[in-house]
Amino acid sequence: MSRIKQCFENLEKSGKKALIPYITAGDPTPNHTVTIMNELVAAGADVIEIGMPFSDPMADGPVIQLACERSLAAGTSVRKVLDIIREFRQTDNETPVVLMGYLNPIEFFGYQAFSDAAKEAGVDGILLVDLAPEEATDVVEYFKANEIDLIYLLAPTTTPERAKKICDLASGYVYYVSVKGVTGSAELDVDSVKQHVDSLRTITDLPIGVGFGIRDAKTAAAVSRCADGVIVGSVLVNAIAENQEREKEYIANALGAILKPMRTEMDA
Repeated sequence: MSRIKQCFENLEKSGKKALIPYITAGDPTPNHTVTIMNELVAAGADVIEIGMPFSDPMADGPVIQLACERSLAAGTSVRKVLDIIREFRQTDNETPVVLMGYLNPIEFFGYQAFSDAAKEAGVDGILLVDLAPEEATDVVEYFKANEIDLIYLLAPTTTPERAKKICDLASGYVYYVSVKGVTGSAELDVDSVKQHVDSLRTITDLPIGVGFGIRDAKTAAAVSRCADGVIVGSVLVNAIAENQEREKEYIANALGAILKPMRTEMDA
């Protein structure tokens, strides 16, 4: 059983929901990332999404765009991201890690070569923002062969028919984008999120994670009452930006201080 599937099954048995933080690998430098990841787990993370920095992150708002710029300026490459995951696995072999990024660097790396390297490094899932399901048939097979879950985004504007096709291709969990726009771009309407999540449950048995617009413990708790996972990104990445000149332990603790109240409220 994959780490992701095991994680969600364990959470369901205990009556809890997944807390899924996102950070960009190599932000502000590659030396920071494993320390931050370990602190996120200590603060209550169940799954960690790791962004692979890209020069044109079109689905992301300014906060994560700047994180990509900092990471690339610090020399982070796709291979370096995998090295980071490999180092994390030396002390944590349980927490699922999902890579999130864009297609171009993976195409350049080579699908087979990347899939093999990701498996060896300890990656559990991948979400390629600009990989349309209609174009993913061949790509899916490389990841399936290495038992890496391919996770897809669903938007408020996704039709039920298209959502069904996407969910049939997906594994691990599906990522429901709670707002129209890029990351960090709008306030969250929890009632609308619940309606969409309830609708998705009629077409898939996969866990549903909700992301975009979750900035505090109150919102995280509200979303956790209707979703299987709460995905938190921009507020954490912004905290890295604000403290980028600090030591890595200081930055890690700052992110832990954001995540812990979310975990507490979600479990209440």
